[in-house]
Amino acid sequence: MLYAVLVAALVALDQLVKYLVVQQIPLGEHVPFLPHLLDLTYVENTGAAFSMFSQHTWVLTLISLVLSVVLAVGVFKPLFRHPFGRTALALLLAGAVGNLIDRVLQGYVVDMFHVLFMEFAVFNVADICVVVGGFAAVIYYLFFYEKLEGGPKEPENSQEGRA
Repeated sequence: MLYAVLVAALVALDQLVKYLVVQQIPLGEHVPFLPHLLDLTYVENTGAAFSMFSQHTWVLTLISLVLSVVLAVGVFKPLFRHPFGRTALALLLAGAVGNLIDRVLQGYVVDMFHVLFMEFAVFNVADICVVVGGFAAVIYYLFFYEKLEGGPKEPENSQEGRA
């Protein structure tokens, strides 16, 4: 239940921010947000990260749908029992669903966060969820999974100790 609330809250936040940007900022325009760090810039992205695959929106939509289903199963089955691992999957799910909603309803994803101090793609709340959740899932799996989940078990009929 907690993870469903987390996913729903993050998807709602993503969609609210996108709605406000679309209503308040003309397409392609920007407004200052954090001076010298971040502007809000309204961009419609038909592709994935850095506008890759922009001519294949339907493929990205299908991939997002499949990943959303797989992640939902992973969160609610659960794939990971520990809260850190489940939270990482919930973040990934929220990001996938947030961008999936845009792709299905509009044919593009609304992006708005424009980093000013370096060259970087404009991104949104869902993208932040995907990146943070992805890093957290990798860290969890690499460093904590075996310890917290029990990891791979040795077969009971092990050949060790036999003559």
